[in-house]
Amino acid sequence: MKIWVDADACPVVIKNILFKAAERTCVQLILVANQPMRMPPSRYVTTIQVASGSDVADDEIVKRLNSGDLVITADIPLAAQVIEKGGHALNPRGELYSEENIRERLSVRNFMDGLRGSGIDTGGPPPLSQKNRNAFAAHLDKILTQYA
Repeated sequence: MKIWVDADACPVVIKNILFKAAERTCVQLILVANQPMRMPPSRYVTTIQVASGSDVADDEIVKRLNSGDLVITADIPLAAQVIEKGGHALNPRGELYSEENIRERLSVRNFMDGLRGSGIDTGGPPPLSQKNRNAFAAHLDKILTQYA
């Protein structure tokens, strides 16, 4: 198993949890972004820098993803592609996407996107809470224990 990170929008605190997990479990962690990424020195952590543009990092992750790999992303369409390809997708807020919930998440995302497109301010997500961090770490540990 490899862990792929949609790294441009991934919170630093989540990256730090991932860096520690990669070292602890000896699992390869790959950060994919369209800008240079700071990372600790580690033989388990690497980066891939892609060109700027919409969905370029997402496309690179899907292209390289193997069944059973884990992807860290808040991007619901990317999560849907990961699940379709046999991977696991975990939101930085601690929500594990699955075949059972991804269609609903896509519908809500598309609905909200439509509202924003018509000029309605839907607000943004609340700040990442300690509860979110704990949920993320718990799901990550569970996945790594089961599949790594």
